[in-house]
Amino acid sequence: MATDESIRTTGIAQHGASRLPSVDVDSCNIEIKDDEGFLGDRASKGAFREILEEWRKSLRKSGEDPFGDEPSDKISRKTLDAVLSGDDTEASAVVHSAIEDFAQELAYVTRRFLKTKAWAKTECIVVGGGFRASRLGEIAIARGEIILKWEGFKVDLVPIRFDPNDAGLIGALHLAPTWIFEAYDSILAVDIGGTNIRCGIVETRWKKAPDLSKAIVFKSDLWRHAGDEPSREAAVKRLVKMLQGLIEDAEAEGFKLAPFIGIACPGVINEDGSIEKGAQNLPGNWESSKFNLPASLIEEIPTIGEHDTAVVMHNDGVVQGLSEVPFMQHVERWGVLTIGTGLGNARFTNRHKDKNGGNGKDRDTTDNGKKKAKENNKNGQKADKE
Repeated sequence: MATDESIRTTGIAQHGASRLPSVDVDSCNIEIKDDEGFLGDRASKGAFREILEEWRKSLRKSGEDPFGDEPSDKISRKTLDAVLSGDDTEASAVVHSAIEDFAQELAYVTRRFLKTKAWAKTECIVVGGGFRASRLGEIAIARGEIILKWEGFKVDLVPIRFDPNDAGLIGALHLAPTWIFEAYDSILAVDIGGTNIRCGIVETRWKKAPDLSKAIVFKSDLWRHAGDEPSREAAVKRLVKMLQGLIEDAEAEGFKLAPFIGIACPGVINEDGSIEKGAQNLPGNWESSKFNLPASLIEEIPTIGEHDTAVVMHNDGVVQGLSEVPFMQHVERWGVLTIGTGLGNARFTNRHKDKNGGNGKDRDTTDNGKKKAKENNKNGQKADKE
C-alpha cells in the first residue's frame, strides 16, 4: 500500500496501490461465490448471451425463431440494438425479455456487493465494460437501477461516461502524480485484456480542465492477440513495439509526452508489479515470480524524451473506473462494475482536498449537484472534444 508520505516524497504511487492521488481504492477484484459458482459469471457478457439463447429456445418450441440459425453468441451488439428499434416486434420482444432477465441478474450481483463490508455506504456505481457500449446495455443498466431502488437500495447505477475502450486508457491519468500535468500534456497508457491489448496517447487537456474531465485518447493502437496465440515474450515484444511507435507519433505531433506509462491489467497487482492471480486469460504465464511487466517495459524503454521512464500498473477494473473520478465528486463513496468476459469490480472513496491541502469535503452534495452529475453520466456520452 502506498502511503500519503510515499506519494509526497516519490511522486509516484506503487503498483496496485490502495491510495492514489484522487481516491482510496477500498477494494478491487472481489471474488464472491454463491451456489452456482462465481457471482461475476451471472452478470457477464456471456451470461447475457446465454439468457438470449434460452428465450430463443422457447420460441423454437412453439414457432419460428426471428433470428434464424445464427448462434446467440455470434449476433453483434449492433444487430441487437437495431432490433430494439426495428419493426420486427417478435424479435424486439425477445431482446427486451433477455434484457429484463439480465437486469435482474445485474441487480442481484450488485446487491451482493453492496452487502459486503468493502462496499458499505456506496452511493453510486458506474457500469463499464464492452456490454455497456450498446443500447441494450444502457437499458439493462437503467432497469437494474430501478430494481435496486424498488428494493430499497439508495444507490445510483449509471453507464460510464467515456467509451469503455477509451476509459481503460484515460483512467491511467489518475495513476500519475499531479506534477506531471503541469510539465507535460500527454501520457502513454496500456489496457491489457484477455483478447486485446490496446495502447494510446492520452491527451490530458489539463489547462482546459484541471480535473481531467476533458481528457481524450488522441491516438490508439489495438492488437487482437487472442487469435495469434503468442508466447508471453512475444506479447511483451509486440507491446514494446506498439509503445515505441506511439512515442514517435507523439513527437511528430508536437506533444510534450510525459516519461510515464500507466497500465491496466487483469488480476491482483502486487506492489512490485508482479501479478498475484487473475491473469489466466493472458498469453503465457503472467503470474510467474520470474515475470514483471513494468520492469520489462522499463528495460526496453528506459527513457521517454530526456527523462527516465516511470511505470505504474493497476487492476483493469480500477483503471477504467478511475476515468470517472471527475464526474463522481458529488458523492464520497462509489464503485465500478465492468461487464465483459467477466465482471470487474472496484470500490473507491474520494480523497477531497480542502483549501489548506488536507482532506476536506469541498464538494457539491446537494440534491441539485447529484442530479446534475447523474444527468452527465446517464447517456454515457463521450467527454467534450473541444
